[in-house]
Amino acid sequence: MRQILVYGDSLSWGLIPTTRKRLVFEERWPGVLEIGLNSAEYHVRVVEDCLNGRRTVWDDPFKPGRNGSQGLAQRIESLSPLSLVIIMLGTNDFQSMHQNTAWLSSQGLAVIINTIRQAPIEPGMQIPPILVVSPPEPCAAKGMMAPKFIGCEERCAGLADAYKEVAAANGCHFFDADSVVTASEYDGVHLDADQHLILGWELVGAVSSILK
Repeated sequence: MRQILVYGDSLSWGLIPTTRKRLVFEERWPGVLEIGLNSAEYHVRVVEDCLNGRRTVWDDPFKPGRNGSQGLAQRIESLSPLSLVIIMLGTNDFQSMHQNTAWLSSQGLAVIINTIRQAPIEPGMQIPPILVVSPPEPCAAKGMMAPKFIGCEERCAGLADAYKEVAAANGCHFFDADSVVTASEYDGVHLDADQHLILGWELVGAVSSILK
């Protein structure tokens, strides 16, 4: 059985918009992906490492452990051998406490990619291929998300293009989630259940091509 790591934030954790609740595994996109790949007889296990509020390389002054580059090498080491690592990060780089641009976030992504590639895995184990999934761009945040994401829709403009460029420069696969799903109209940031389903099934095709 092949093992795939999904490294993400609350959009992959499955946070239900306007709540602090979580979709069950088979409803969130990593679960949909696992079910879809196994139904196509790829025999995979999708391991989720998805932390609410995770950035690429920035710290959250209010919550520890949200810098995605910290501890990642050890996570890769502990889970190896891996057939694929899927990265879907970036949304929290645009929280209102950060004045980041799409380009700056893409440089954080490059650090994540290099950290995975340099992880101290056992001799003879392959360095896993990487699929970068650019998250859907947030719209005007609402409700409890509004103070956290003031102005995020302007700062994150061009994120998919910036991520695609970094992925290509580093020999990674790329998928633009914004091309198939949209942020929830209820909070402007997260994914509704139907969008998880769509994204999961779209990624079945993308991941199948990589695993072949």
